Amino acid sequence: MMLALPPAVVAGELVRLQTRQHVVALTFDGGGNADGAASVLTELRRAGVPATFFLTGHFVQSYPLLARAIGRRYPVGNHTVNHLDLLRMSAGAAAREVTRAASMIERATGRNTHPYFRFPYGSRNGATLRLVHRLGYASVRWTVDTWGWMGLSRQSVPGAVRRVVDHLVPGEIVLMHLGSSRDRSTIDSKALPVVLRQVRARGYRFVTLAGIKAPG
Repeated sequence: MMLALPPAVVAGELVRLQTRQHVVALTFDGGGNADGAASVLTELRRAGVPATFFLTGHFVQSYPLLARAIGRRYPVGNHTVNHLDLLRMSAGAAAREVTRAASMIERATGRNTHPYFRFPYGSRNGATLRLVHRLGYASVRWTVDTWGWMGLSRQSVPGAVRRVVDHLVPGEIVLMHLGSSRDRSTIDSKALPVVLRQVRARGYRFVTLAGIKAPG
């Protein structure tokens, strides 16, 4: 008997790919520093694994060569200009964070960010969701967060791997980060090679978010 899968769309946001195929979508957020980025890109290339990157305007401005390298190979999503909490902004200011980021990211990466959007800190409400939908974006959340961003006081490389594997379901969306945490640890980039091996060993393959659509 086919087990029931968790919902793919919750309150208008994508939390899992709408599929029963054994696929996993790796997503990497770039909003702070890029301490783990070179290692992530090297490992993805070595393993022949696709991924989707959510970048801020500030990130692509700070790391233009890295942004161009990401854009040459991978789909890119919008993570705002400055990684600010949109709930603390006026509707006009929030809209500008999204539209300015779209222009900055496309110039830097050569990629149109539509329809991929991820809220900074996952912070959103009905009004901000409607705003990004009006701007042509789908809000992409995640099935599992590795918690690598927490640093070594609260997470470890084996712990990050374990979270991905323990939550493995068809269409799983994994949230990882390109930068280091406050203690300068790069848990996600160090966990990535083991994540790739263990996910593949369980009969899953990796995909991008291609095919998702903005509500409309």
